Amino acid sequence: MINNKKIVVVLPAYNAELTLEQTYKEIPFDIVDDVVLVDDASKDNTIEKGKSLGIKHIIKHEKNRGYGGNQKTCYNTALGLGADIVIMLHPDYQYTPKLIHAISYIIADEVYPVVLGSRILGKGALNGGMPYYKYVFNRMLTLSQNILIGQKLSEYHTGYRAYTKEVLETINYELCSDDFVFDNQVISQIFMAGFEIAEVTCPTKYFPEASSINFKRSMTYGIGVMKTSFVHFFNRIGMAKSPIYKMRKERKTK
Repeated sequence: MINNKKIVVVLPAYNAELTLEQTYKEIPFDIVDDVVLVDDASKDNTIEKGKSLGIKHIIKHEKNRGYGGNQKTCYNTALGLGADIVIMLHPDYQYTPKLIHAISYIIADEVYPVVLGSRILGKGALNGGMPYYKYVFNRMLTLSQNILIGQKLSEYHTGYRAYTKEVLETINYELCSDDFVFDNQVISQIFMAGFEIAEVTCPTKYFPEASSINFKRSMTYGIGVMKTSFVHFFNRIGMAKSPIYKMRKERKTK
């Protein structure tokens, strides 16, 4: 806890048995109050590993709901536990939990309400072994998104994210996809609601046990990302009046 803010780390897991322990043991429990593990119908022993580590809040999806569906359960559970700050950390050890201190203080000190761990700042992605085609794909998508959304993020595709309670309660993440494009739809909602986003340099690791999507799913993801960005663009310039756009107007009038 920092500044009387309850910090909850959520771990959206799928077949994370081999990396969960290493991830969990690096979480800084001097400031983290609770950990939530949501298992998305894994085929390995992720649940058993979580129990052996002493994780108190473990939820198992009997049917695979997808990456976005997993996060919805994560955030609903964290808010139900009274979280003031929610940090989403992949349990595949691709992102280091050692940045939780830095991320938490940025939010707890009310500098920014949202923080992303960027693999692109500081060349973390390539140094960590990101396949070159994925790096190029990332940069092309991010450039297009910044133009359409009107922002200047270094990347929109990181799996390391932290939010204030206010952000999660203001946006409607339940409307977002249950697939990988969920993360980008959430960012779109955050900007539409008038919140700002900070980024911190984050080293990353690519190895066989780390989660990744294949080329075909990467293409599907890219199409979904661009669709989200165009929807955001048309809402931003007022050509459409979606619930997200109305939400921003309502928040500004409060």
